[in-house]
Parts: sequence; C-alpha cells; structure tokens
Amino acid sequence: MNRTTLSLIAAGTALAAVTGFAALNAPDGGDTAPGKAAERRPVDRSSLLCPAPSASELAETAYTSFTPKAKGADGKGDARLERAAKKLDASGDDAQDKEDKDSADGGDSGEKADEKDGKDAKPALEATSVGKPVTAKAAGAESPALIGSAQGALAPGWTVQQTTEMPAGNGRGLLGLNCGAPDTDFWFPGASTAEERADYVHLSNPDATAAVVDIELFGPEGALKSEVGEDITVPPHSSVPVLLSTLTDEAEANVTAHVTARTGRIGAAVQVSDQKLGADWLPAAADPSGSVVLPGIPKDAESVRLVAFAPGDEDADLKISLAGATGSITPAGNESLHVKSGMTAAVDLGDVTKGEAGSLVLTPTDRSVPVVAALRVTRGTGAKQDVAFIPATASVGERATSADNRAKGSTLSLTAPHGEAKVRVTASDGSGGGTSVTQTYTVRGGTTLEVEPKVPSGLKGAYALTVETLSGTVHAARTLELPADGVPMFTVQTLPYDRGMVSVPEAEQDLSVLQK
Repeated sequence: MNRTTLSLIAAGTALAAVTGFAALNAPDGGDTAPGKAAERRPVDRSSLLCPAPSASELAETAYTSFTPKAKGADGKGDARLERAAKKLDASGDDAQDKEDKDSADGGDSGEKADEKDGKDAKPALEATSVGKPVTAKAAGAESPALIGSAQGALAPGWTVQQTTEMPAGNGRGLLGLNCGAPDTDFWFPGASTAEERADYVHLSNPDATAAVVDIELFGPEGALKSEVGEDITVPPHSSVPVLLSTLTDEAEANVTAHVTARTGRIGAAVQVSDQKLGADWLPAAADPSGSVVLPGIPKDAESVRLVAFAPGDEDADLKISLAGATGSITPAGNESLHVKSGMTAAVDLGDVTKGEAGSLVLTPTDRSVPVVAALRVTRGTGAKQDVAFIPATASVGERATSADNRAKGSTLSLTAPHGEAKVRVTASDGSGGGTSVTQTYTVRGGTTLEVEPKVPSGLKGAYALTVETLSGTVHAARTLELPADGVPMFTVQTLPYDRGMVSVPEAEQDLSVLQK
C-alpha cells in the first residue's frame, strides 16, 4: 500500500468525522480497536423527514424545531425544513397528469411550480440558534411533507415535532410525531387493515434519486397476501402515502407492517384514523430486541392493547410487567405472551394502569428471541375518546429531547427498568420568551416516575424538554394533552437517544509503518 493511498484513507476518515457520517453509537455501544480510545464528537449534519400531517381544511399543524446546547458544537449553524417537491399517490398518475397540464399551459406555469416546490422556495421553518425553539404553523392542505436538514452547531441533537389539532370529522384527534431520520428498515406493530381503520404509511425520500420500497404485512396467521406491496417508487425529494388496506384483501384488526427500502433511503410513519377512537401517528418501533420497553402509559388510560411480532425463525415467550410508581407488577391474567414466528400477536390489557401511570416491560421467559412491539392506548369513553400509540423505544442514552411543549398539558414519564437511575431535565427558553429551568430526578429501579415539568419562567410560546442521563438506564416518553369539546385529546412521543454524537477512533500517529 503506497503513501498516496494511505493519505486518501486518512482524509476520508477525517471527512467522515467532520460531516457526521462516522458510525453513530449509543453511549454504551460501539467497539473500538484494542488500546484505542474513541473520541466523542458532535455530528456536523442531521436530516429529518416530516410526513404530510393532514389534507383536511379543519386541521392546524404546529412545527417546532429545537437543538439543545452541546459541548463541542460551537460556531454557527443552520436548520431548515423545506417543502417536499411533490405530493404523490402510490401510482404517480396524479403527478404525471399535473406535468402534462403544466406543459399544455406553457413554460411559465411549469417554472413557477418548480420554483414553488423546489428548494429555492422559502423554507417552511428555519432556525439559526441553539437552546431556543423555533415554531411555524400551517393549516389544512397548506401542510405538505417536509424535508429537513441541519448543519454546524444546529445539527447535534436536532429535533422537530409536528403537532396537528383536528377538532372534528374523519381523523379527529391530536396527532403528534417526532419527525424521523431517513433509514432503510422500519417495523410498525399495531397497524391495521380493518374496515374501521384508515392506516396510511407515508414514505418520504430526501435524496436526489428515486427510492424503491417494499411493504410486507403480517397478521395473526402470518403474511397477508399482497401483489402490490412491492416496487413502490418514491420519487426524489417527494412523499408517497400508501393506504395499507389497498395492499391486501384481508381485513385484520392487528397487523405488523414491515417497510424496507430496496434502493435509496426513506422516512416512514403510519397515520392512523379510527372511526370510533380518533387518530394519531404510529411511529416505527425500535429495532427487534429480546427485551423491550414501552414507556408513558397515562394513568387514566381506559384501554391498552399490546401488539408484538417476532420477525425471526423462532417463537418468542415474553413476560409482561408493568413498572408503576411503587414497583413492578404482573398484570393479572396477562402474565405472559406467546408470539409465534412471523405472526402478529395481540392482547387487550384493559385499564392496566388502574389510575397510576406506568410503562410496559417485556422480557424473555426463557431464551431471548428478538421482537418488535407497540401499544394502542385510548382515553375517554363513548363518543368522547381519543387514541395514541407507544412503540417500543431505545433508552434516552446521553440525551433526548421533546421539542413541542406548552404551558399546560405536558407530562414526562421516566422509567428505569434495570435499576436506579438519575436524570437532568431542562425546560428550554420559550419560543416567544421565557428563561430555561433545570431539575434533577431520581427514578427507582423497576418503577415509572411521572412528573409535570417546571415551566420556564415568563414562558411565551412553546418550550422543549431535554432529558440527560446522569446515571443508570432510563426510557422516557412525553404526553401532550390538548382537550377539546369534552374529548381528552392527547398524543405520546417516546424520547430515544438523539444520536447527536459520533465515536471517532483515534488515528494512527504514523501510518508510514504500514508500508513496510
């Protein structure tokens, strides 16, 4: 190997560290070469994707962008959300019709459309400072899918929350979602193809080349027959909503959707609308694992449904535990769950919290078999109900953030499934004014601590909650309640590690020895 080749390798390694393309690791993860210490550095670039929130004229959506202060992330930065170039259906016919019409109308209209849809148009939201949220609002059909990017000091831990209030009609409810990073593999236990449900998986492509996506559906008896779930094209800088019930003739109440990008990378989230229970987003669950944690079940939950799926070749036997305020218990009559390989299992736990906020912890009863899982949670009764979804989530790690919190209605759930843990919670400056405040909490092992965070003094607008782990392992979720007309509208977002840091192994001091 010659010196020129070694120089290029060294340059490539440095570039990966600077731009944030080095391997992203949780605080307790990642292997390095023996004797080599990995330096932790803030990422320099972040990408997020926000699906189109609603096509209803009644809907109002708030976007909140926030980057917490990070050690080592000095200097200037920029974070912005751009409108996706086109809003397409799965077939792309609507887009082609529009292009044909623009051509017939003359070049000017096409150029205006390109300018409006392209990246030269004014961003839907832009932020230039850390430690303070920036908000933007959109109404009804004015809310397309958004593609976000952050650079410099705004990149480490950048978080965007979209919150949609839909007061009436189909899709009524409070729909909340943390805009997600692009990836190639997503699991959605808790989806449905039942008649009373309209579940759309939104596929967003941030890149300049088309992505090709496959969607597999698994019911209680295994894979659902589908001839149209493969080779779904997502054009560049675009978003495609796909109604899951159109992919199969089988109507199933409990389905696990597996979304994979065969080429390219995408963002994916499922928008759920239930004719009786309301609407919310079903985010992707954490990667398959032998033990999973589902934090943040509200204390007044009327019903909780657990949905789990084992993607491997072996069945999974799981112990079900509820971590409450005073300790962990096993729900009577639902001590365990058997999940057959390749089949979706579901169990209704009823009002499992019994007036005490808690978190569900699933652990193997024998050998560990990877599973994915999610909860469907309802509050209220009769016609005054609303629904939210809690996917299994990774731990907070070094730090995690909930971007959109209000003066009233925000609740934070902290769960320590493996032993005592301590966290620092910071309520940021307000988007329109207010001074940040920090509190420290200790969570006893096997319990869930529910707190109403202290609101920043002089708060105006929205504020962010940042959770930092000081000791132990913590899983967290934030509940936002915005009741309307007697309906207890709410949404729950989990707080996994924000992946704001990269581990960069120390380079060799003298690479010339490798030439010998």
